[in-house]
Amino acid sequence: MLSAPPSHPGGVPGLPDRITREAYSAEVSSAGFWAGGVTAAEPFFYSYIYPQPDGFPESKVAHGKFDETFGEFVLAYAQVRAADDPDAMLLEFFQSTYDAAADLAKWDRAALEREPVAP
Repeated sequence: MLSAPPSHPGGVPGLPDRITREAYSAEVSSAGFWAGGVTAAEPFFYSYIYPQPDGFPESKVAHGKFDETFGEFVLAYAQVRAADDPDAMLLEFFQSTYDAAADLAKWDRAALEREPVAP
């Protein structure tokens, strides 16, 4: 069994520390869409890992870039929207950031991952 990661320090804008500490009480890879809100930013897709393994910010990923302010990889919504194949671009971004996270964290990917199930 994996040991628990260090307690999350909190301080996430718009998210109470008690929620943050519970949500990050185990290793996690997260990806999604940020429309804006409590933090001023243009809409973007994001991907991160907690706790962040050494070398994650320097990882080579498809299309996105690591944002030091947010502590995660970001890909501008406008860039995806303007792409010839937005679905493919977004999938490549999410897959490449997950691959970097899981490999650097030395997760047992064979035990964790499954083939997608058709809807």
